[in-house]
Amino acid sequence: MNAREIANEAIGILNKKITNEVFLTIQNNRSLMLEYLREVEANGLDTVNQTIGKEVKAAYQLTNINEKEDNPSCTLIQSHQKFE
Repeated sequence: MNAREIANEAIGILNKKITNEVFLTIQNNRSLMLEYLREVEANGLDTVNQTIGKEVKAAYQLTNINEKEDNPSCTLIQSHQKFE
């Protein structure tokens, strides 16, 4: 495997769990977590989480794959779409 292939393999692995990583960042950042909780209170959990997921997809220009992560390490979500 050459360097480009190694990079693409690693990127592919990260893309599948990028949503979890973004939610972990929110969860572990005090100010972001406070804003997240305020947004959930104002707009509801599903709406907030779906919006964040869509923003992740758009920011990284990802496409859905036919898989969901049903056991993310982040406690803010119960599942998330995987991307490539």
